Amino acid sequence: MPDIYCRLGEDPLLQDDGSGASPVEKYLVDLDSKERAAVADALKAIEASGLHAAGVRTRQIKGKLWEIKASQQRVFYVVVMGGEMVLLHAAKKEGQKADRGDVETAELRFREVTGKRP
Repeated sequence: MPDIYCRLGEDPLLQDDGSGASPVEKYLVDLDSKERAAVADALKAIEASGLHAAGVRTRQIKGKLWEIKASQQRVFYVVVMGGEMVLLHAAKKEGQKADRGDVETAELRFREVTGKRP
């Protein structure tokens, strides 16, 4: 698989598949501690209680492409076979709607991971 994602169940801040850090990992590591903690808390809540965990905000972007909103951050993801969540892209939340460029990046990575369109 391409080095573009983090899989929930591994620490998304530390995940490394041997070929270097994923873009999601690099983005999260570069956040200030408050923002990084907000994203990490949301991911831990999802891991413990599922996508309907209390306090976790998700939104469908297109088809099977979704986003998690945590503080001022958006994390785009897809749930693949076996219920595994793959984090595709992360970006700062700038407004009500996701930036088109961020959605396009997430869609491209979605296709690379699943072989399908969102």
